[in-house]
Amino acid sequence: MKIFNTIKSIILVLLVFIAGEVVAQDTTQQIVPGSFNSDAAQKKPYVIMFSIDGLRADFVDKYNATALQAYGKNGIVADYMTSSFPSLTFPNHYSIVTGLYPAHHGLVDNTFFDEKANATYTMANKKIVADPYWYGGTPLWVLAEKQQMLTASFYWVASETPILNTTPSYYYYYNDKIKIEKRINQIKEWLSLPEKTRPHLITFYMPDVDDAAHNYGPDSKQAEAAVQYIDNVIQQINTAVSSLHLPVNFILVSDHGMALVNSQTPMRLPKAVDPTKFYVPSGSALLQLYAKDISAIQSTYQALQKEANGYDVYLKENMPKAYHYNTLDDKYNRIGDIVLVAKLPNTFSLSGRPSSPGKHGYDPRLPEMRASFRAWGPAFKSGKKIHGFENIHVYPLVAKILGLTFNEKTIDGRLSVLKHTLK
Repeated sequence: MKIFNTIKSIILVLLVFIAGEVVAQDTTQQIVPGSFNSDAAQKKPYVIMFSIDGLRADFVDKYNATALQAYGKNGIVADYMTSSFPSLTFPNHYSIVTGLYPAHHGLVDNTFFDEKANATYTMANKKIVADPYWYGGTPLWVLAEKQQMLTASFYWVASETPILNTTPSYYYYYNDKIKIEKRINQIKEWLSLPEKTRPHLITFYMPDVDDAAHNYGPDSKQAEAAVQYIDNVIQQINTAVSSLHLPVNFILVSDHGMALVNSQTPMRLPKAVDPTKFYVPSGSALLQLYAKDISAIQSTYQALQKEANGYDVYLKENMPKAYHYNTLDDKYNRIGDIVLVAKLPNTFSLSGRPSSPGKHGYDPRLPEMRASFRAWGPAFKSGKKIHGFENIHVYPLVAKILGLTFNEKTIDGRLSVLKHTLK
């Protein structure tokens, strides 16, 4: 019995140790060894790019985010930034850092099917998310690293993935265990490193507004509190970085807006769709229908057209041109053969169960789906208000500030759209 208890104790200790190691790994900074800035890179300015998930274009003023309002007066404020279709988190974060529409970079939805891999990409599958197979284009941090300019990331879609065999020189695996104070201090520590090892591009992601607006709605007190919270955090970062007296430029973006939806009586999978003939991943603003039997596409589409109520139905080849989401755009063959797009305030639920009151993913041109853009720092003009623009144009802007070269023919974004914001 004593032997059994001893073995049991050893096993328990090992399990605790292993669990502790996993947690430690998840919260420990990852550093790529042997990374150094070139002499030319050391002379370049710096960019910190914030992504505030779900920060609708009107939220800064609606909820009186005073710090961001003040920074905007000393820099650039866009009326709005238009998300790429669909207005979802993963596609748009990756569009911002690649300058490509989702159909051109491969992340066509938060959840989608790839016929070649015979697999479904989903945000919850960490193994798939970490696989570079799923990511096209050249993210900004890859562009910089390959030109001997170091980068860092405190979370961003795909920043943990070795795309083109490259990650940021400094990054963290996504988790919610690291306190905000640690994140703020980490930025200052990165920018306090010797010039040889100091990152010039830092990406920084915060989910707080999206979480609150999803769970309680975009007009809730919780959403207001979340906006006030991120406003305070960015003010703290701005103050901490200012003390270093470096030419740091700040760019704040969001991936999409948020709308109040009819969450209590969602739409089910239409009766016209035979689940034995179509694979349908989960979705709320849109449903992708992948044909198991291609002969069923046309007849199902025609039946859906007659049945459609509360949503639009499209064949992939006749998706609206403005979406950049049709057969010709579908570089990786990942868009559904039929796509159902809900009309606000409607939402889909395959289970039929009520969901959270805040949603996004709809037509990016809708006011509720508009994202935010603000920028300030030595590279930007002061007190300039600009019209709305598509998020694909952020990529060449950041590249220009950092002095990075790229072939404009390989991206959808154009420097000409935002060049006038620079001094």
